[in-house]
Amino acid sequence: MASLDFEQEKNNFNEFYEGSQKLLIDAKNAYIRIIRALFARSDVEVTKIQGRVKDKEECIRKFHRKYLAKLEADEQPYQIRDYISDLIAIRIVCLYKDQIPAVSEVLQQHFKILDITDKISALESTEDSFGYKGLHLDLALSNEMASHPKNLPYQEFPFEVQIRSLVQDAWSVLDHKIKYKKAIPVDLKRRITVLSALFELADREFQEIRNATVELLQQATVAPVSDTPEGSSDDAVGQTAPTVKPKAINAFNFLRVAGHFFRDFEFEPTRVDNLVQSILELDGGFQRSDLHKCLNENLKTVRDYREAFLAESPGKTFTPFLTVRHCLFLYDQERFGSILFKGTKERFVQWLKAVRSNQG
Repeated sequence: MASLDFEQEKNNFNEFYEGSQKLLIDAKNAYIRIIRALFARSDVEVTKIQGRVKDKEECIRKFHRKYLAKLEADEQPYQIRDYISDLIAIRIVCLYKDQIPAVSEVLQQHFKILDITDKISALESTEDSFGYKGLHLDLALSNEMASHPKNLPYQEFPFEVQIRSLVQDAWSVLDHKIKYKKAIPVDLKRRITVLSALFELADREFQEIRNATVELLQQATVAPVSDTPEGSSDDAVGQTAPTVKPKAINAFNFLRVAGHFFRDFEFEPTRVDNLVQSILELDGGFQRSDLHKCLNENLKTVRDYREAFLAESPGKTFTPFLTVRHCLFLYDQERFGSILFKGTKERFVQWLKAVRSNQG
């Protein structure tokens, strides 16, 4: 029964909390399982789903800080548990800020919505305020979910979901560790504000870099594998074509060309980066069309060598990465003489001499 006696209501809440603690933990775990299953079936990518049951004393402090004075001034009876919407809280972290609405949409399609607090829009509508940002949803099981026998024990427990980007989550964790923020000196407050602005900039930049990466990948995928350098034109007879500096090879168009020649091989990103970097260190102007020509002209020879090498060296490997390096060496031994290690190069050169000798 609600009352205006804080001590009595605090005792009532303590009794409720102690008597329901195991059920609260079970409910939290059930909500996490349900949410993970929802996102496993969706196209929305999330990186972390975790939860907690709010500490009992923290609940009472929150109620005292946010609600008690107004309720007593209005002489409105209360029960503390009715004002703790995040007694059970789930945190969902996605990679980028613009994925947050999609995460929210999935949840709103399957749960009953009690309230939504958009801390992102609230903060971004100001000119000079920075700090914690995230989307908070107060949810409950839908009627369909609550009617399922295994969920019946939890139907009386609403819960809060906090949706954040990876950068927002990092800021929240760090910011939470900086206690007594309102009481610290002004110079330290200013440093915290500057830091929070940098986090916001990082969030935006990661998103922009992702967009630029996707665009580059799409360009590399759409263009024909054996494109001539940009700006050249065999059709412009009698005309002077504008001089356009062709773009050097990068990881995206390397994958486009290499994927054409090695269709069943999955190129590991770090090794692609390393190989492309090695190519550019030896020839900073090496282009996609050069790689296509290199493989087109030399791949058969290198595959013959690979077959001979594996026959003589059982148990060893000869990956497409190594194949590309051998093709580059054949393509231009002066420029790409160091693309192979010394022993590997000497063995390959000896095989080439033997083949040419037999052919002669």
